[in-house]
Amino acid sequence: MDAIKPQGILEAALYVDDLDAAIRFYEGVLGLQQITRVDNRHVFFRCGRTVLLLFNPEETVKLRTGSNLPVPPHGSIGAGHVCFAIDAEGLERLAGHLPANGVEIEADFLWPNGARSIYFRDPAGNSVEYAEPRLWFSG
Repeated sequence: MDAIKPQGILEAALYVDDLDAAIRFYEGVLGLQQITRVDNRHVFFRCGRTVLLLFNPEETVKLRTGSNLPVPPHGSIGAGHVCFAIDAEGLERLAGHLPANGVEIEADFLWPNGARSIYFRDPAGNSVEYAEPRLWFSG
């Protein structure tokens, strides 16, 4: 039987312990557009044609009662990773924008194929990367 290949990644999830700090960071510093927030459980952001889901793991491991959405409990312990696509000009601007907003850059380097990546941490300790798409895709 042939595998059924997905068309792409629709959403990615990270786990954070402070949704207010996450909103200040992802909306205020990175400029993502907030879609929705549900209490202290989660906040979702639009990122191009995908969505970044930020969940409070203390809440998402609980079975949700009173909801007609049958999403099973889930969670994660420890830092996660997400990588956003950005062009070379945007990376150059980001290299100045992050420190100006109190965000320490952990790494800024060129991969063997010449693509540039910048790594830093969100307030929950997750590894956030911005990279040129040619890291994975030629052309």
